[in-house]
Amino acid sequence: IGAAFWETICGEHGLDFNGTYSGTDELQRARLNVYFNEASSGKWVPRSVNVDLEPGTIDTVRNSNIGNLFRPDNYIFGQSSAGNVWAKGHYTEGAELVDSVMDVIRREAEGCDSLQGFQITHSLGGGTGSGMGTLLISKIREEFPDRMMATFSVVPSPKTSDTVVEPYNATLSVHQLVEHSDETFCIDNEALYDICQRTLKLPQPSYSDLNNLVSSVMSGVTTSLRYPGQLNSDLRKLAVNLVPFPRLHFFMVGYAPLTSIGAQSFRALTVPELTQQMFDARNMMAASDPRNGRYLTVAAFFRGKVSVKEVEDEMHKVQTRNSSYFVEWIPNNVQTAVCSVPPQGLDMSATFIGNSTSIQELFKRVGDQFGAMFKRKAFLHWYTSEG
Repeated sequence: IGAAFWETICGEHGLDFNGTYSGTDELQRARLNVYFNEASSGKWVPRSVNVDLEPGTIDTVRNSNIGNLFRPDNYIFGQSSAGNVWAKGHYTEGAELVDSVMDVIRREAEGCDSLQGFQITHSLGGGTGSGMGTLLISKIREEFPDRMMATFSVVPSPKTSDTVVEPYNATLSVHQLVEHSDETFCIDNEALYDICQRTLKLPQPSYSDLNNLVSSVMSGVTTSLRYPGQLNSDLRKLAVNLVPFPRLHFFMVGYAPLTSIGAQSFRALTVPELTQQMFDARNMMAASDPRNGRYLTVAAFFRGKVSVKEVEDEMHKVQTRNSSYFVEWIPNNVQTAVCSVPPQGLDMSATFIGNSTSIQELFKRVGDQFGAMFKRKAFLHWYTSEG
């Protein structure tokens, strides 16, 4: 997912996959330095650290078309896998690697003028992403207590499960995320599959299709960081506007326009159309239905040539029409932001972030699976043997 995200960002800022700038628009360059450092050769290098406990995955990224983009020292990997066990990632294997990762993170952080925070992409089902990911988050928290911590977490889903012990790993991770993270964007493989099959009409979605969906959302969420002059223009403002209570920072994300490749020419992109798609339960990237809960807060990012007034009006309409879905003790709980630079290949797009009470379905589902296995003490020896 991280790789797909960098690919999208490079495209939006007119960089090629070697990190050379070839664009023409000044807006593209204005805030390049948020995500990239300029090397002495004039090449732009992502400020990113890629970590895994086994060399396999990282070699894939290194040999892919964006492999030359990243700084070679920023690939860090162990030689033994976490084997889908959270305890290995958090206590044994991961703990051995975490110091060398922190050294690189420290070095990147020292190169920043004013460090805003950290963005982490990981999965909660496996061993490395969940165990070592949460270990890293708590280490970064210790060292940079006043910086923002945003995570993009892929939650295990019932239909597309690749390990039996996912409920264990996810439960242990969520416990850590509640304590240490400031904003967590929940992404769910099952929901992504549904979107690909139902809306984009792809019969057999591949992982790269799923990753492209996620990266377009990540790009939308971070638009306000990368282009000047926006409301909600950094991670902290976003959190202030979205998190009413510190522990309720698990967001659902959505994206519009999602149309199948063939149907694009038959639809006009308008603000009402985007708004309607954005609030549609089928466009949510977490497998829980927002109609079963209420929204505490919502943020909407529009990109492209849209008038701010039109956006505000539409948002107001949504709130009055569906007032039962918004809690009444937070007035004006829909935030909007508009950015004039549209994503590649589109005239306009919208990204949706919602803090909804229906996200509990997702945790409840994992919790039930956890309970069923824990009651029988199934697979526990993998965890107890690691301490």
